[in-house]
Amino acid sequence: MNAFDYFFENTSSLEKPFLIGNEEIAYKDLYNECLDLASWIRKENGTDKNIIILSVNNLFMLKTYLSVIKSGNVCIPLDPNIEKGNFDYIAGLTEPSMIMVTENIRNRLALDNYRCTLPPDIENIDSHEASELNQDTDIEECAEIIFTSGSTGEPKGVMISHKNLIANTSSIVEYLELTPDDRMLVVLPFYYCYGLSLLHTHLRVGGSIVFNNSFIFLGKVIQDLLEYKCTGFAGIPSHFQILLRKSDTFKKTHFPDLKYVTQAGGKLATIFMDEFREAHPEIRFIVMYGQTEATARLSWLPPELLDERRGSMGRGIPGVELIVVNEEGKKIKPGEIGEVIARGDNVMKGYFHDEEGTSKTLRNGWLHTGDLGTVDEDGYIYLTARSKEIIKVRGKRVSPKEIEAVILAIPGIIDCTITGIEDEIEGERLKATVVVREEHKDSLTEESIKQHCSEHLALFKVPGVWELKYKLTITATGKKIKKK
Repeated sequence: MNAFDYFFENTSSLEKPFLIGNEEIAYKDLYNECLDLASWIRKENGTDKNIIILSVNNLFMLKTYLSVIKSGNVCIPLDPNIEKGNFDYIAGLTEPSMIMVTENIRNRLALDNYRCTLPPDIENIDSHEASELNQDTDIEECAEIIFTSGSTGEPKGVMISHKNLIANTSSIVEYLELTPDDRMLVVLPFYYCYGLSLLHTHLRVGGSIVFNNSFIFLGKVIQDLLEYKCTGFAGIPSHFQILLRKSDTFKKTHFPDLKYVTQAGGKLATIFMDEFREAHPEIRFIVMYGQTEATARLSWLPPELLDERRGSMGRGIPGVELIVVNEEGKKIKPGEIGEVIARGDNVMKGYFHDEEGTSKTLRNGWLHTGDLGTVDEDGYIYLTARSKEIIKVRGKRVSPKEIEAVILAIPGIIDCTITGIEDEIEGERLKATVVVREEHKDSLTEESIKQHCSEHLALFKVPGVWELKYKLTITATGKKIKKK
């Protein structure tokens, strides 16, 4: 089954709107227009080719993403703000036969040597005979390639099959109990697996979505939640840190329609969860964990367990087996630390043109996440760090997350990042980059924060190098920009 057909299986004839806001389209119109575009793509391009999409979240992005998948080609959504060097690397690796792109991005990246399809081009496509699209799709075929950020080297292309998309969508719909009445405010871009999961799940159940591409303007986020009566919001840690600490407006605003929020894309300090629940006790706060290599989602923690399982990322979602193992591959005992591994129909096919990387990550049917964690007696998992994040200070292993949690407990601090910098004597030295709310800049000094740390941490865990900032700069996915 083609993932497109799964998404629209029960919704293709609905007259109700799917996309709401500045641009709108009903299910029936979206379905039919995507079939026409998919038929055109197949006629012009054939099948089993790689097609890149470069656009912010809009109707053009929505149509082209779904149509490429339906056409029998492989969809590669990329960050519209991608640097020229990264784009050239990815394009050289994947050799796209076509690029669906907006004009401003085409001009910035100088894409004259590629076959480009612009928004006006797809508006003028006539109805095409879609019967050839009805042939069965091998569920194991690659549907899309999602490139990781490349923070540890060259970007890696994660190959996601139709089976992966269907399995993960089904699981998320089940544990979130999504219905046709759900409406999601989407601030996460569609080149990011978390953002795509919002599209897939709401398409499947007959819900609706609203695009907001300007999270930096908090007033507009709050306005959209209220005006469009959104029932759901999904964010990564920095989104919640900004909502809760940058101003008091979000805490003081009542959202009568907002039923739940989900948090993934990194570990959010529990102090922020506490602040959110104190301000909005009627809204369910759902902690989740995932990876691009798992299509999107691996685990979740029901809101009613947040206090009882404080700091846990939960257990595997339906259809996913999630365990923590030691270096011998055996399950650890509660309190021990090991690597989190997973298996299920949502686990990727592998990395595009990277057999070595694939063999290191997929071993004996298990996805090795690279995340370190422990378990309790009931199998709930608690992340401690990425294996690559551990910093050695004076020969002792230090987890940045532990120190960050202590500093983030100070009201008036929006964000904190702990990194290791080279030191001739200590090997690595701890550096704290702290974002302070503007009105607290006089009271929250390096000395006052260090004093707080010394009261809650062993001396060797107190950072020796400090950088205080008064603005948190984030990317479209909400990831922190550490260097300009």
